Order: sequence, then structure tokens, then C-alpha cells
Amino acid sequence: MTADLLDPEARRDLRGLPKDLADIVARHLVAVGELVDDDPEQALAHARFARHRASRVAIVREASGLAAYHAGEWAEALSELRASRRMGGDGHLPVMADAERALGRPERAIELSRSPEARDLDTEDAVELLIVVSGARRDLGENDAAVVGLQVPELDAARDDPWVPRLFYAYAEALQAAGRTDDAVRAFLEAARTDVEGETDAEERAIMLGVGDDADAAGPSENGDTPSGLAGSSG
Repeated sequence: MTADLLDPEARRDLRGLPKDLADIVARHLVAVGELVDDDPEQALAHARFARHRASRVAIVREASGLAAYHAGEWAEALSELRASRRMGGDGHLPVMADAERALGRPERAIELSRSPEARDLDTEDAVELLIVVSGARRDLGENDAAVVGLQVPELDAARDDPWVPRLFYAYAEALQAAGRTDDAVRAFLEAARTDVEGETDAEERAIMLGVGDDADAAGPSENGDTPSGLAGSSG
């Protein structure tokens, strides 16, 4: 874990620190990125150390928030990502919304989707936020709204964007919650067809739902509901 492995833009954010401290913090941020998928608890330990040494650096608070999210520390994730936003860094709005949902506050997840920052998201993050908000609508029993919220131009199986399988997966879950079983099966099959990396269990869900043996729709941070994070989706 050497400092030069850190993304150059992140390295620039550390320039206000003394060089020796910047190198130490950089190494711990590299460790966060390397460990966050396979060992989120250890990644969070590195992030907390970096935060202890450089709490006024936005990229450090951002990394801490994402590490906390992957480790299931929802309240800590929100606190850190809010700090990152205040410092002018990335607050990762879809991640914040999913953390609110995981804390049992779906209304706050929906509120975040109406914030000014939500209008400025790129397509990928905007889609991830739509997925989380659809899940929040399901949490509130607003199943028809959960379906309608995902009927967007990006819901197109002809696209090869990496978020397409997750979008179809979330759409299938919304359809299932709304009692539209046949449509849900078709949507799960579309998710499976577009999921060339095999990141979801969409094919299995389609089969189980087709024979009437599928469980209730997944909750926060499951398969299609999970936003992409520090090193890819955790779903």
C-alpha cells in the first residue's frame, strides 16, 4: 500500500497536509479502496484512522462514509458523507439515500432525491438514486409509485450501461410488490439477460417467481437496490 497508488485527484486533495502526514493518509485511503469489497470492517478501520489524522479533508470524510456504508454502519456513513458535502466534496447522494432507507427512514431517502444536488447528478448516479427511491416507496407501501418511478428512458435492455441489470432488477421487484407477477418475471429475465457479469440472482428470481416460490421483495442494500460505492456495487 504505497501513497502513489492513490488516485491523482485524491492526492491533490491532500496537498494541504504536511508531506509525511499526506503520505500516511494516502496509504490508508489506498487500503480502504483495496479492502472495501472483501473486508469492509478492515477497510473501515483504515478509514477511521485516516479521519483521525485528517478530519478536515473532504476526500478523507468521503472515503470514511463509503467505507462505513459498505460495513453496514449506516449512521456513521451519513455523518461522514454529510461532512464531505459541507466541505465541497462528493456526498454520494444515492448512498446517503440508501443509508436513510436502511435506518428505517424512507421518507428522508425520498427527500434527498428532491434536493438541488439530485438535479445535477450524472446519468449513472441518477439511475442509482431512482432505484433507491423506488425501494423507499415500497417500504412505505406505495407500490404503484415504486413502479412508475422506474419507468424512465434508461429502462432499455438495448443499452449496455453497467447499471441496466440493476435497474431492471429493481423494476422487477417493484412490479412484484405491486402484484404484477407476470410483468415481474419478464423484468427479472431482462435483468438476467443484460447481466453479463452475473452480479445479480435475477434468473433464479424469475424462475422462483414463475413457480410461485419467491420471497418478499428485497429490502435496502440488496441486489438491485444497492447503489455503487467506493469500489463498485455491494449488492
